[in-house]
Amino acid sequence: MPHPHLDLVEWLARRGGVAHTSTLRSAGYTSHRVRIGLAAGDFAWVRRSWLATPTADPELARAASLAGRLTCLTSARRQGLWVPDGADGLHIAVPRTSSRLAAHDVHLHWAAAPAPSGAFSLEDPILNVLFHVARCLGEADAAAVWESAIRLRRVDAGVLASVRWRSTSASRLARSASSLSDSGIETAFVRLMRGLGVAVAQQVVIDGHPVDGLIGERLVVQLDGFAHHQARQRRRDLRADARLVLRGYVVLRFDYQQVLFDPQFVTETIATAMAQGHHHPR
Repeated sequence: MPHPHLDLVEWLARRGGVAHTSTLRSAGYTSHRVRIGLAAGDFAWVRRSWLATPTADPELARAASLAGRLTCLTSARRQGLWVPDGADGLHIAVPRTSSRLAAHDVHLHWAAAPAPSGAFSLEDPILNVLFHVARCLGEADAAAVWESAIRLRRVDAGVLASVRWRSTSASRLARSASSLSDSGIETAFVRLMRGLGVAVAQQVVIDGHPVDGLIGERLVVQLDGFAHHQARQRRRDLRADARLVLRGYVVLRFDYQQVLFDPQFVTETIATAMAQGHHHPR
């Protein structure tokens, strides 16, 4: 829709400061107006037919400069999804015909994703984001990102199962994706327990509150996410643990670092607790 009363610079700012000239023309801005803005330094070319203001979103501007779209972990982070610690660098999807010389500051993704994207879009659709995540990360971390997208209602698990992924890793994740896990750490924990042959019931309500995991009838597992706990949250967790113990449960609490980077400690602790019979009623 044309914006005859909206200044072009303001119009660009509302879109992250970056746009294709075809989009400008569709919005009603003329080539003459673009030339005036270029002469005034209001914006500049970042690539043929792509303009960016000096205050443009740097990630969008970088994607435009490579004729690509933000995707994978970059797009997941921007949408508020769970991403693993240390996930740095830009992830940009580029056409399969693009040069195979990778830029030094980005991870380029050439694989053909399942969903079509707009010719002038600078961010991938969520299905394509998850497709690249599945190919880029290890299975546990990729599953955590996928389940985060389901939990935040960016996508429906039923939709994932019916997509033609053209990727073995993405297809496998689509079959197993679940909305039960409240965070990526829960996904990783359940996978660890599967490796032990231990069944974990998730989000079981005890004493009016859901617990992250219940093994057997009495072994409760609580998991702390990668974000640092606020003091108020920590006190609430301690009260919940105390209530469970007073009701005869054994409570084990693990954090993000332990589950993802010290899995042997976690599995050995669970195995020991089960060997001592803590998962059975006394």
